[in-house]
Amino acid sequence: MNGPLSVATIVVALVLAAWLLLRAALNRAPSRFDLLATAVLGALVAVLVLVAVVGLFGDHRPSDTPTFGGYLITTIAFAPTAIYLARMEPTRWGNLILGVACLVLPVLVLRLQQIASVTVA
Repeated sequence: MNGPLSVATIVVALVLAAWLLLRAALNRAPSRFDLLATAVLGALVAVLVLVAVVGLFGDHRPSDTPTFGGYLITTIAFAPTAIYLARMEPTRWGNLILGVACLVLPVLVLRLQQIASVTVA
């Protein structure tokens, strides 16, 4: 797993989570900016997952490749699913959905790093 890219993803997700949860607390519905910012986070996550998939074809593979693959699928699907659900809920709860998704993404990225660190040469 790429260290700087993982850190950037985690930082962006946490900053965005703080923003979205603040907007939910202020009783604001998801704006176009909120949805676009989450989509940008999703693109950053997609790059991270692409780098991880390319890394699977190298010499050092995770010892539990099926679990790693499951986390990859979950990680890349999380942001688009949150956007879809937030668009279905055009109230403050939509921002809460996006905010919680942004809080879960760093956990998924950290878990991917943990699994990737245990490699089989």
